[in-house]
Amino acid sequence: MALRIKKGDLVVVRKGKDRGKTGRVLRVFPGKNRALVEGANLVKKHLRRRGENQPSGIVEVPSPINLSNLALWCNNCKRGVRFSIKILEDKSKVRICKKCGQVL
Repeated sequence: MALRIKKGDLVVVRKGKDRGKTGRVLRVFPGKNRALVEGANLVKKHLRRRGENQPSGIVEVPSPINLSNLALWCNNCKRGVRFSIKILEDKSKVRICKKCGQVL
């Protein structure tokens, strides 16, 4: 199954404690069907000092979210939308918003 959300996409969280937050996809894990979204699903991680310039302490880092809980953000509709894939004349694929028809 091909993944429909890719690195760099602007997405909105649809379920969970961070519902409604938007952010860019930092990384996608295809085997686990999950993605890292900046600013969403933050967890506290305790870090030990590893060198002179890295301090120790508690840092908030993003944790992966299931792809089923994410939706692509449409700038025209101003919300998370469902989308379809359209093949253009030059054999390239683009994602189209189901509601307004704009290219995402």
